[in-house]
Amino acid sequence: MNTGRNLAPGIFSVVHMEGLGIKRFMLMALVGLSLAIGSLSTPLHAEVRFNNAARSDTLGELVRYAIYLPPGYDADDRSYPVLYLLHGGGSGQPSDWFTLAGLDKMLDRLIEDGTIRPLIAIAPDGRRDETNEVATYFLNDQDDTMLWEDMFFEDFIPAVETRHKAIASGDARAILGISMGALAGVVYQLRAPDAFAGVAALSSAFRTEDQVLGLSPAAYRSRYAGVLGAELEGKARLNEAGDAIQGETLVAQTDAARFSRVPRLYFDIGADDPFFEGTADLHVTLRKAGIRHRFRVSEGGHDWRFWRSSLEQALLHIDAVLTRGYGE
Repeated sequence: MNTGRNLAPGIFSVVHMEGLGIKRFMLMALVGLSLAIGSLSTPLHAEVRFNNAARSDTLGELVRYAIYLPPGYDADDRSYPVLYLLHGGGSGQPSDWFTLAGLDKMLDRLIEDGTIRPLIAIAPDGRRDETNEVATYFLNDQDDTMLWEDMFFEDFIPAVETRHKAIASGDARAILGISMGALAGVVYQLRAPDAFAGVAALSSAFRTEDQVLGLSPAAYRSRYAGVLGAELEGKARLNEAGDAIQGETLVAQTDAARFSRVPRLYFDIGADDPFFEGTADLHVTLRKAGIRHRFRVSEGGHDWRFWRSSLEQALLHIDAVLTRGYGE
């Protein structure tokens, strides 16, 4: 007498083979689903591109810059706010923001965890030339030899907003500067309140009159021969060009009402920074004028150790002015 197993060997084999096929299909489906989920959870990479250049009719030459593009920049059609990065003087250059400050890694982290919203960050080259014997301060020369500030507003910003996926609005622009670049950022913000949402100034290089007078001829030349004029001694250094970038003049000439609701200006300076007195004087001038701002003093000097430690708080300020995080 045959058992069921003996009566239907073919049926058992078919069911067994079909079971293996179903298992294989389910396994492949699970692997595919896992890969899909993994690709969704893996963040798109950000990118830093060096050696970019924009043509300037004002200067009659190319202006080089480095650019940080946020995760997903090439994968979507959205436009982004722009953070302009103004480097320090001396040996300062655009790549410092990424090679010395690690700004790209910090932006990646803050964007990925949702602390700040994605943005484009652009570092123009503020050096006069490769030797950079005389600082530009990102401003116009006193004798109009180099009109860096004019170039920035008339050529560079329009080029950025044409070439890259940038929101072409003052409310979507901000500045982060170090030392020389911090001074320039504050000057830009106060001279053109509608051009930027806000500025973060780290160790802004505002000198007191006594400090300007105390510079040796060589030190004066390397710093101010362009902005104030060459070969100046004594009181001749305290001229109209120098007065134009002093706190009292900047405040008197700006529209204070544009700074009455939120602290669009942010300062962070080390307690041992040589520019502490000049920046503190500016803080007092702004306060007396009713211009809201943040003034932060931390331990430290005028160096990358201080700037790296200050960078994250500066970026949180930038995000707040770009996204109305201060409640505007």
